[in-house]
Amino acid sequence: MNDKSKNYLKIIVFLAFPIIIENIFQTLLGTTDTYFAGKLNDNAIAAIGVTNLIMNIFIAFYTAISVGASTVISRFIGRNDNQKAGDAIKHSIILGMLIGTVIGVISLIFYKPILQISGATEEVMEYAIPYYIIVAVPSIFLCLTQILSSCFRARKDTKTPMLATGVSNILNIILNILFINLGLGIAGLALATTISRIIITIFLYYKLIHQDSSFKIKLRGFKINHEILRSISTIGIPAGIEKLIMRIGQLVYNGMIISLGTASYVAHNIGGSIEGYSYIPAFGFGMATATLVGISLGENDVNKAKKITFVSNWITTVIMVFIGILFYIFAPQLASIFTDTIEIKEKVVMVLRLIAFFQPFAALTQIMTSALQGAGDTKFPMYATLIGIWVIRVGIGYLLAVTFNLGLFGVWCGYAMDITIRGILLLIRFLRGKWQKIMI
Repeated sequence: MNDKSKNYLKIIVFLAFPIIIENIFQTLLGTTDTYFAGKLNDNAIAAIGVTNLIMNIFIAFYTAISVGASTVISRFIGRNDNQKAGDAIKHSIILGMLIGTVIGVISLIFYKPILQISGATEEVMEYAIPYYIIVAVPSIFLCLTQILSSCFRARKDTKTPMLATGVSNILNIILNILFINLGLGIAGLALATTISRIIITIFLYYKLIHQDSSFKIKLRGFKINHEILRSISTIGIPAGIEKLIMRIGQLVYNGMIISLGTASYVAHNIGGSIEGYSYIPAFGFGMATATLVGISLGENDVNKAKKITFVSNWITTVIMVFIGILFYIFAPQLASIFTDTIEIKEKVVMVLRLIAFFQPFAALTQIMTSALQGAGDTKFPMYATLIGIWVIRVGIGYLLAVTFNLGLFGVWCGYAMDITIRGILLLIRFLRGKWQKIMI
């Protein structure tokens, strides 16, 4: 590795490390809510799960704005055009407020049919309704938190979102304990989540408008810039649709796994929870790559964008191969943390040892998706996800699991084929270089 590559590696790690810590905090936040829900009732845990499934669909819309904003802002920063970068930040915040409000109103009016679509039982609905209303109706704050964090990352500041998420975790835990002791039950858990989001949104916005005077981003006197609005929408909408395709596909995918039996479904969830931790570094390096690719293209330095992507993919692959080795060696011990049932444990071990071999492709898929999105090429990752989720993961997964009677092993073979083929397709797209010609 030459000196320039070493320098790129330092920059990537510097940006990625806080994002990795932030994602660990986010994962712990979900674990904390589930832990406290377990203190109330098993139906409370199910209520949070049902709400999160629906919220994940809403998050697809929020992702559309945050990805579009991040790409456009980083490109303007690369051009040293702080005025337009500030305008892009303002437009993304206004868009977030509009979409967050619309989703909030829909959630308030149609909360019952939305929850019924999830298949929740009456017992679960008793807990889900208050939790959903308190969390989903004011989800504008979740939307703004996601967008504001993207604005910071586009400016190469990944520490502020990390700090905000850390504070949010601590605040959420304190409020959970307080509200449960006050006897507020599931509503207390929802209030803790929403209050944490409101405070973090205020913190991020305050930091954003006071951190750097060169970015004029106060919303007073806002005027629509159709060119910036069009750029954010054109880049962001395919990224949002990609997330939507993935989330809906996961719902169908889960339904298929449930049909295989309780043991397979439990083993799948345990294996997926463990494997999910391997994506934390990939996601961190991916977001750092997207930011740096956008800035490099703003500087008209295509070679820098290429080198950053390949260096990022190299370090991510090394980390994920190491995690894969740990999965393979310690699969029995990892499975034992979650279950004592021999049948489930054997299935979890099988899943972890299978997916251990495909960690390099998981790294490739994440980094190439992020690099293309950072360049503004968001349509191709959307098409790749459509093929990967619906044709390979659901279609071939069903064929292997049900038709050929391979069960859970067949499901995860379909998943492994998805990330392998998608990674290769994304790499080919990146190497062909069409992303270099996208104008913003």
